[in-house]
Amino acid sequence: MPLSEEEERILRQIEQDLRRQDPASAQRLGTTTLVGYFRRRCRWAALGFAAGLVVLLASFAVSWFLGIVGFAIMTASAIVFTQSARKIGRHGWQQMTRTVRERNVNDVVGDTTRRLRRRFGDGGDGDR
Repeated sequence: MPLSEEEERILRQIEQDLRRQDPASAQRLGTTTLVGYFRRRCRWAALGFAAGLVVLLASFAVSWFLGIVGFAIMTASAIVFTQSARKIGRHGWQQMTRTVRERNVNDVVGDTTRRLRRRFGDGGDGDR
């Protein structure tokens, strides 16, 4: 549902106020994409998993409690990673289906075929 003119005006005013009050945050928000955000979360989750594994291996023989803490860190990191990876996949799938819906399927397939032919040097001259 599109925004009304009044809502668009209010949104522009909020954006201008944000740029004026905190230009660094406005720049960061303007350049951050949803996929980039979830990729960053996946990286941090992978780092957390590795840190949990190190804590588990280094301290399990000494202290059961620290070993359990390491395992808990690994589990939480794995959950965050899988949820973020699913959202990246879902977003990519939605973007692809939106593109196919907006364009004719033959156009999408034809564009892909032309790009592949260009990439692999087949000029489509009929020599087969």
